Amino acid sequence: MRYIRLLSRFIVGVVFIFSGFVKVVDPLGSAYKFADYFTAFKLGFLEFLALPMGIFLSAFELVLGITLLLGYRRKSISLILMWFMSFFTLLTLVLALFNPVSDCGCFGDALILTNWQTFFKNVVLMIFVLILYFSRKRETAGGHLVAEWLLVGSLFLMASAFSFWNYRHLPLMDFRPYDVGTVIREEMEIPEGVPVDEYSTTLIYKNKTTGKESSFTMDDYPDDTVQWEFVTSESKLVKRGYEPPIHDFAVMDAYGNDIVDMILSDDNFSLLMVSYDLTTADKEALVRAGEWSQLESFASDFSFYAVTATNSAEVESISGELALAYKFLAGDEIMLKTIVRSNPGFMLVKQGTILAKWGFRDLPLLEQLDSQWSELVGNASVPMDEETQLLMESGVLEEFSFDVVDFDQFTPELLWKDNAARRERGVAIAFILAVLLLVFISGHISPWKL
Repeated sequence: MRYIRLLSRFIVGVVFIFSGFVKVVDPLGSAYKFADYFTAFKLGFLEFLALPMGIFLSAFELVLGITLLLGYRRKSISLILMWFMSFFTLLTLVLALFNPVSDCGCFGDALILTNWQTFFKNVVLMIFVLILYFSRKRETAGGHLVAEWLLVGSLFLMASAFSFWNYRHLPLMDFRPYDVGTVIREEMEIPEGVPVDEYSTTLIYKNKTTGKESSFTMDDYPDDTVQWEFVTSESKLVKRGYEPPIHDFAVMDAYGNDIVDMILSDDNFSLLMVSYDLTTADKEALVRAGEWSQLESFASDFSFYAVTATNSAEVESISGELALAYKFLAGDEIMLKTIVRSNPGFMLVKQGTILAKWGFRDLPLLEQLDSQWSELVGNASVPMDEETQLLMESGVLEEFSFDVVDFDQFTPELLWKDNAARRERGVAIAFILAVLLLVFISGHISPWKL
């Protein structure tokens, strides 16, 4: 029985560590999922709790898994674990039965499970939780009470702080299909021979004599047009086929044209600023993005696109309020939230390959790359005199554009700085994991103590 308890601790601990970690690095993704829950269960007034829950609940789950492996406070942890798993097993059963949201988000974007798969996963996990719960009285209370709870509390604070850091910047590890280095078009393709969606079609016909409507399949519908009159057809998805990782990437201009192919085929650089909701976007960042938008007037190898899911009336209002010179394109809200976990966020693309991504707090200033750029943009921002403005409005003068900046010349430095920052973040998380490992293997309490 001792070895069964040890195996149970190991299995549950590893699952909780994995589940907690993939959500700790993407707290905003967890917040989106909690917001979906609140909306589905008519609890929209609780949406302000989505982000705090995304940060602290993920940290709690991660630390609970670590504590299981460390073997700290086994009786108390078994009781907490029992309550935690009981609640979420019942919740996933409700989700499986009524399907208010398509994905529970229990493993973030690292591993997508259906609601039924999630429920059965919890049922299996519950077996090991019950073993730990009902055998908790056999556990000895070894170790120092205060020291153990102090360490657990410290781990929770560290995990919460790390999660908050990922919220303030971009996730340290990106499990979504728009990660840096992704060739977007390849992720949009459907391979040959993969399963496709299967539908069941029902045909409704009306008997002209009796006026009664009857249902038929595609194989047995009546061909007697004198006796029967076709009314309508209904199609229902019975089996979902293959869906490419990127299946909803669309950017629409003011005329309803999708310009994605133009962006992906462009041999030059394209900087996309995405904001799923302009009303909640950082206003200072929207203004600073204007410098980048004006850079395309001086660089023939650079284009700027601003994409939002906000309706046109609010876009015009916010653009007027902030005096934004650039125009907005339209995109799906879920797609924009998936591309980058920031509002606004930025993605640099060339020939359909994602070269870099920034949250609005980390987007480099033009003057950091080259003071000439900032000076050129600043001069271009000076208001035109009335005569020049009238000539441009009448079409006598075209919009000013000068090919004086080679964006490609400074791209290596830009990407090097971005990669250096990513390496520093990687070193930081490696250090944290190393500290946890040292605690794990050298603490005065052995994790494998039976």
